[in-house]
Amino acid sequence: MDDQALWPTDSPWVRAAVNSLPRDLFAPEAVWSWEGDRYEAVDRSHDPDAWAAAVHPGPYGTTVTQVTDGLPTSSISCVAIVATMLDALMVGEGHRVLELGTGVGWNAALLAERTPQVTSVEIDAELAAHARRRLEAAGRRVEVITGDGRAEMPGQGLYDRVIATYAVQQVPWPWVRRTRPGGRIVAPWGHLGCVALTVASDGASATGWMQAPAQFMPDRQERVARPFERVRGSDSGAATKFTRSLRDLHHADVLFALRVLVPDVRVSFSTGDSEPSAAWLTDGRESWATIDEAGPRPAAHRGGKRDLIGEITQAWQEWERRGAPGMYDFGLHLTAGHQHVFSGDDPHSRPWRPLGVATASS
Repeated sequence: MDDQALWPTDSPWVRAAVNSLPRDLFAPEAVWSWEGDRYEAVDRSHDPDAWAAAVHPGPYGTTVTQVTDGLPTSSISCVAIVATMLDALMVGEGHRVLELGTGVGWNAALLAERTPQVTSVEIDAELAAHARRRLEAAGRRVEVITGDGRAEMPGQGLYDRVIATYAVQQVPWPWVRRTRPGGRIVAPWGHLGCVALTVASDGASATGWMQAPAQFMPDRQERVARPFERVRGSDSGAATKFTRSLRDLHHADVLFALRVLVPDVRVSFSTGDSEPSAAWLTDGRESWATIDEAGPRPAAHRGGKRDLIGEITQAWQEWERRGAPGMYDFGLHLTAGHQHVFSGDDPHSRPWRPLGVATASS
């Protein structure tokens, strides 16, 4: 974090809090590591060095702390985005803060370094109990409530700040309703960015812009997508065409726009090179595609009912037609029962809506 100048200069308390409360104080005795086709437990007592490496993976590394039915369901987020989101929250020393998604309790503990009035809600009873134990052991007073952060707004009165640690496609209106006018909400949105919203003076709306790239686990009420490997299975697929370049597809602004326009399509890339040589696409249900530029001839294949390469190409063209706005140009405007995605300075401008799902003929 020091070497890459990633600490927020406007919120020096964040760095001090992270130094006082290292992640290993909150991590469980077993964490999980992805081994290419499955998650495997890394037990502290059996391999303390591997456990420590998994718990402290670097500024952009996450630590998976819970796996359910082969899929990750809880993690300790990377310290770089945690610092960015806490900075965007603009927490004051006397603020009442509501956190949604306690997890192991680390983020709640960091908040408690700034203000003594922190309430955190966790839907998983086992995780909530773990967080209470670790917070107490660390000497941090946080009220941890077991419940659904979408529906249960604990306590009385309004909160000055609300922060979520899981991604949502639709920001729940109760979050706005329980935030005081002028208060701030920070949440991962669209699974590729985090948004900071300010509640209007009349409490009837909230508006804000994207703050940083971010990938978080989704709200548990949203269906958990199957990973690419499970969707593809043994299917070799059919040859298709990708007329763009992976280098351009890998750009953060392009990927964010695709998540706005085709939100259920996940795109992942090969790692270890300065530029990706392969990409994998899936809708998490039954359709998939691959793009491989490693060999002498670029190759693309697809399987399932949907032509995912065709869909992202169509969305890419729509983004270009609308001026190719960057991720930080996108914002949200919320009213009761409605969420408006916009770009630019005018929250009431032409909305960005997901394109219709296109299916390939058999």
